[in-house]
Amino acid sequence: MKKLVVFDLDGTLINTIADLATSTNHALQQLGYPTHDIESYKFRVGNGINNLFRRALPEGEKTDENVLRVRREFIPYYNAHNTDLSRPYPGMAELLEDLQAQGVLLAVASNKYQEATTKIISELLPSIRFSAVLGQREGINIKPDPQIVYDILTITGISKHDILYVGDSGVDMQTGSNAGVETCGVTWGFRPRAELEPFNPKHIVDSVEELKKIIK
Repeated sequence: MKKLVVFDLDGTLINTIADLATSTNHALQQLGYPTHDIESYKFRVGNGINNLFRRALPEGEKTDENVLRVRREFIPYYNAHNTDLSRPYPGMAELLEDLQAQGVLLAVASNKYQEATTKIISELLPSIRFSAVLGQREGINIKPDPQIVYDILTITGISKHDILYVGDSGVDMQTGSNAGVETCGVTWGFRPRAELEPFNPKHIVDSVEELKKIIK
């Protein structure tokens, strides 16, 4: 059994897409920009919120200044509404409870900014005692840079050979590969299997039950 499982947040542990989309659309609307349907946001998220905003802005408007304008509208709204519609994926809370009971350490590695990452985990998975909950932090490169995984290894004292990194996107598969750890892609999140396969993760699973078998 693995000693530590590191989970991506959005699209892996929790389905956050509706709150992300609604909050981004709110910010765009406040600034007079067109909005987008919720489903399309699955291909805009995953690389931090500044990249989300750049992808959501119209062509010709994707400037650093406009990204910051959207960010100023987005942050307070999302902070207030980021658990309105977001929920753990079916079976995920039960899996985490089971692993925790068996002494497996659990951690979160997200490109979502730290304040929101911490709030969502504490409110939607309150019974899980994560050893580390890390999001996007000032001065730390976002995934697929492996630093976030290295920081979790330092916090937990676990060898990279004893962990499994779990995520739903190509960015996550790259992160695991860059960190030199065993990686598992999940297909229930925001990105299709076809995005995971080119990065050759050791595992790709279609259900929480399959993931449980791999961990054990």
